[in-house]
Amino acid sequence: MSARDRIGLPRLYLVCDARPRTFLDAALSGGVDMIQLRDKELGDAGLVRAAREFRAAADAAGALFILNDRPDLVDACGADGVHIGQEDGSAAAARAAVGADRIVGRSTHAPDQGAAADADADVDYLAVGPVHETPTKPGRPAAGLEYVGWAAANVSKPWFAIGGVDTGTVGAVAARGATRIVVVRAITAAADPAAAARALRERLEGPVGAAQP
Repeated sequence: MSARDRIGLPRLYLVCDARPRTFLDAALSGGVDMIQLRDKELGDAGLVRAAREFRAAADAAGALFILNDRPDLVDACGADGVHIGQEDGSAAAARAAVGADRIVGRSTHAPDQGAAADADADVDYLAVGPVHETPTKPGRPAAGLEYVGWAAANVSKPWFAIGGVDTGTVGAVAARGATRIVVVRAITAAADPAAAARALRERLEGPVGAAQP
């Protein structure tokens, strides 16, 4: 099964900067099943070095490993695919760089972008948000829970609610139909990454979230 064939499986997606293997293993053991390396401070060689830990941790846990913004480095990093924003070029260009069997994810912030990504054959999954304003994306206005509800009703591809999602807010996104979430600080800022991941999975897959398709 190719990485692209597996994109419907993950539920808890962690985006973080370069991290030691111990952190990644802990997060994955708690229920993270897709990890993304997003580190704007590293050059090409640094990303490739950091990717080794992500690749090894993902392999050990049976998880997917995604690289942020750099389709040109996916092969060198051994990543399962790439995630691109609205300002990062076309999905077609990313697909041409990563090949037919790897994953291309797309950030979306409003229904028109969500509809375009859902209809784009080169896009495999959507990030929907930010649900709340977040310091990881300064200046990006919140898309709100309304966009989550729109995605639940209209998007056919796998999609993840993103932006300020933590144990206090995940219930609301699940109630609007989200069955997959992206988190950053909810795990990276936690004293116990494994426990934080477990708590997120429990709330996501509770009575409200579990009832969703």
